[in-house]
Amino acid sequence: MNFAPGRPYLWHGVTWATGAPSLLLADTTTATLATVDVMGLRIGVKAGGGRFCTGRYGFAGTFQVEPLPCPQQAQAGPGGQCAACLGRDDFRFAHHAHEGGHVSAALTAYLDQPHLLYVATFANAASKVGTAAAPRRVSRLDEQGPVHATYLLQASDGRAVRVLEDTLSREAGLAQSVRGAAKLAALTDPDPRHSRAAHEAAVGRALTALTALGLSPEPEEWTPPACGAELRAPRQGERLAYPHDLREGEHGFQVESCSGSHALVRLTPGDDVRYVLDLNALKGRRVLIGSYTSPAMPLQGSLF
Repeated sequence: MNFAPGRPYLWHGVTWATGAPSLLLADTTTATLATVDVMGLRIGVKAGGGRFCTGRYGFAGTFQVEPLPCPQQAQAGPGGQCAACLGRDDFRFAHHAHEGGHVSAALTAYLDQPHLLYVATFANAASKVGTAAAPRRVSRLDEQGPVHATYLLQASDGRAVRVLEDTLSREAGLAQSVRGAAKLAALTDPDPRHSRAAHEAAVGRALTALTALGLSPEPEEWTPPACGAELRAPRQGERLAYPHDLREGEHGFQVESCSGSHALVRLTPGDDVRYVLDLNALKGRRVLIGSYTSPAMPLQGSLF
């Protein structure tokens, strides 16, 4: 993707649809989406102003969805979408279909395919239960950035798997979401042994609950993307949380490792300190792409 100097782009965030982390950006002149590979990328951005609608997901086929940019590039509402895109977003009803909510014909077809039930554990050792449609079994976890995950079983359809998800929340004490800020903070100093122990305990509770229902789970461990290995591993050298708000001002850094939307970056090639930041913090913001640099950092303590 070639960036036009002085032209704003709407930042849609990180996608793992191709099996590798890519930035999804909308050209504010043409309202078309394009991607750029994240790994090794030198990113210079200037951000500011309000938040804009990042569109919706539309059904590209019976079993596939694709991102659709907001044609009006309107201001975002409380949920990140404008009223027009929210009203046309059939996919938002997927989470309540098993409770008897509204389901369009396209969503019905999507839900009728097999779905996976999984447990994911993050760097802060917090675990959650989640679901993924069969074609999204890998990208769904890749985009969330856990340090460990295990598929528990495959359900016949999306409604059945959501019933099981609710059951594990109730019977095994597993949350259905983990705060993004907590995921990010733990990556400054990961403890793989602690998170592994937490994951094994969570999977054990889930398997016990499923077996009690008369089901026969078939656990299968997810393989995390290699490009996130350094971010997930115990830190070597100084690693800190990026101290500036990406949504304002000028920033520049090079990505060395990526897990989900989180990145391990170096501000300049010779820096001893590396920083952890969330690339999705800019979602819905208009940015300029160029040779921008981050503000001066406060002096750090000893690197020993």
